[in-house]
Amino acid sequence: MKIALVTPYPPSKTTLNEYAFHLVNQFKLKEQITEIVILSDQLPEGETYKEGEGNCSVKIKTSWSFNSLKNLWTIRKAIKEEKPDLVLYNIQFLSFGDSKIAATLGLLSPLMTRLGGIPSVSLLHNIVETVDYDSAGITSNPILKWIYNLAGTVMTKIILMSNLVALTMPKYVNIIEKKYNAKNVALLPHGSFETPPTPSFETPKGKKQIMTFGKFGTYKKVEEMIEAVEIIRKRTGEEMEIVIAGTDNPNVKGYLKSVEEKYAHIEDIRFTGYVEEEDVPKIFGDSSVVVFPYTSTTGSSGVLHQAGSYGKAVVLPNIGDLKELIEEEGYCGEFFQPGNVEQLADAIQKLVQDEDYRKDLAEKNYAAAASLPMEDIADWYLLHFEHLIKKSEKTKVLESELQAEPLFV
Repeated sequence: MKIALVTPYPPSKTTLNEYAFHLVNQFKLKEQITEIVILSDQLPEGETYKEGEGNCSVKIKTSWSFNSLKNLWTIRKAIKEEKPDLVLYNIQFLSFGDSKIAATLGLLSPLMTRLGGIPSVSLLHNIVETVDYDSAGITSNPILKWIYNLAGTVMTKIILMSNLVALTMPKYVNIIEKKYNAKNVALLPHGSFETPPTPSFETPKGKKQIMTFGKFGTYKKVEEMIEAVEIIRKRTGEEMEIVIAGTDNPNVKGYLKSVEEKYAHIEDIRFTGYVEEEDVPKIFGDSSVVVFPYTSTTGSSGVLHQAGSYGKAVVLPNIGDLKELIEEEGYCGEFFQPGNVEQLADAIQKLVQDEDYRKDLAEKNYAAAASLPMEDIADWYLLHFEHLIKKSEKTKVLESELQAEPLFV
């Protein structure tokens, strides 16, 4: 089969680029897939895409731009030119823009693909029904909440016009099926990007690195983590380095720069900037503890799966989806209440000073990651792809036969 994947893709910095990278790496190894066309977003001037090697042909085609009002048409044009057997959309609600019109027009693409006679699958990484607008820092205004919920409901109905909508958590499937009476929803877990050989679970030598990884500024903020490590230093004299790996969330540009200026007086704090894919193993490998300084969640955490893959103990906020994910997939960690810096300090300190406990969590997280690798998730996708393509082919045959029948006998 020939599949097209509408998604951000490295070196694009747009959210979900890493997920696409690892999913494509697995698709390339599947003998059923003979060609992959990645329909990705426009890169900044001077940057180019590099097409990888594998058992099948992989082509990257720039087909849309963040916040462009033309995305619906440029994506449709690229699909008509490539003629894939199926199109997979790797998306969230703001994938195509943070303006309402651009976001909505982009989300109409799966429907347009389906109307064009090509099966469309939308992998939706979050749902509006589980977003806590207060803790995510979006709004506390009840009227705005109602408007956002209404807009999210409309967008969800648009996405549900795909042939199939894939969701990463059982809770999401239950909510969407019940609220929208949807019959075209399937569970496709996030999966672990990669499962390296069993790592060493010992603490790396040197200063203990307390690391966080992601795109920061909205519901992921690092101030409390920095202050928590400072509390531990004063309590214990423990030598620790704070490592903030990643970039600003596209919606909060300049956030990390402002944090760096605010905490310039603090020693042993490092801002890595964007972490290239080949550098990810080192960032995780050098860390002693991985912290999730989140005030809210909007879906399954790719960083949690990565931390598990590299055998790391984690400190997690005791909130909604993240806690459910842990319970469902076998991950574990030391919890804290978002907003409570002292509690966050206690959680980090426990893992830093209790080596046996830290090691136990690290081993359990690796086992959880190894139990659901992306390789297996790719097989789940293929089962759905094959079913939809066969169904589409049967429909086309029936339509052809009907057209061939005389209107009058």
